[in-house]
Amino acid sequence: MGIDFTAQDLADARATIQAALAEDVGAGDITSSSVIPETLRFHGVMSARHAMVVSGLPVTREVFRMVVPEATFRAVASEGELVPTGAVLAEMEGPARGLLTAERTALNFVQFMTGIATLTHQYVEQIRGTGCTLLDTRKTIPGLRRLSKYATRCGGARNHRMGLFDGILIKDNHIAVCGSVSEAVRRARAATQNVPGVSNVVVNVVVNVEVECDTLEQVGEAVDAGADIILLDNMTPAQLRACVQLIGGRALPGTTRTEASGGVNLETIRAIAEAGVDFVSVGRITQSAPSADIGLDWQKDWK
Repeated sequence: MGIDFTAQDLADARATIQAALAEDVGAGDITSSSVIPETLRFHGVMSARHAMVVSGLPVTREVFRMVVPEATFRAVASEGELVPTGAVLAEMEGPARGLLTAERTALNFVQFMTGIATLTHQYVEQIRGTGCTLLDTRKTIPGLRRLSKYATRCGGARNHRMGLFDGILIKDNHIAVCGSVSEAVRRARAATQNVPGVSNVVVNVVVNVEVECDTLEQVGEAVDAGADIILLDNMTPAQLRACVQLIGGRALPGTTRTEASGGVNLETIRAIAEAGVDFVSVGRITQSAPSADIGLDWQKDWK
C-alpha cells in the first residue's frame, strides 16, 4: 500500500524540519563532534518495536538529506503499510557524525506520524463494513497540520478541511451571532455566490456548506435551508438515527450528508457509524495519538 506524499506535503515538511533542526542542533552537536571520528561511517537500520502503520519515512529521509546530503536512505516499508514487531522500516548509510546529529529529529517525526497513522487505522477497523467514512479534524499541533493529516490518510481516514480557507463549517458561535441556522446558511450561500455587500469574505470556488447542529429542530432547519452536510454534535446513537431519518424524509436523496462528532472513541465509534451517518470525525487521532516506538540501531556488518 502506498500513500501519495505530495509536493505541498514536502514543502511544508521542509519548513518544519528546518525549525526542528534549529531547535535541536543549535550551534552544533557537541557530543557527536567530540566522540565520533570524522571519517567513521554509520550503517543504520530503522525498525518497528511493535505492530504499527507506517507514516513519515519521506520526512525522515528529508531530515537526513538536510543534515548529511551525501548519505543514502532506503525505505523498506511502504507508507500506510501495517507492519509487525521487528519489521525493518528503512536503512541508511553515511558519515556517522551527521547521521547521529539528525537521528533524534528524524525519529521524532516518524514516531509522531506513525503513531497517528496507527491510531487512525484502529478507528477505521472499528467501522469497517458500515459504509461510514472516518474524517480527521483541525485539532492538530500548530505547525504540524499537513503532516498530521497526511498521517491520517496513511491510516485510512479521509481529510476534512485543511484549514478555514477550504470549507465552510457553521458552528454554534456562528449561529449565535447570525441569530439562526437558516440565516447563517443564507449568508454562507450568498458569499459563495459572490453576492456583493453580503460578506467581506469572497469565495471564488464552489464549496460545501456544513452546519453543526445540537438538536433535531436545528437539523430540520438546516435541511430546509439547503445545507450540504449536517454535523450532528454530541448525539447518542438513538438521536443520530432520528436525525438521519428526518433528513432522509425531508431532503432529496443524496443531497444532504451527515457527519457525527463528539464523544467518539474506540468503544463508541461502531455504534455511532451504525446509526447511518455518512461520516464520523475524530479529533483524538491527531490530538492525542501516542507516538510509535521505532528504533534506529547501528549495524556493524550491514550490507
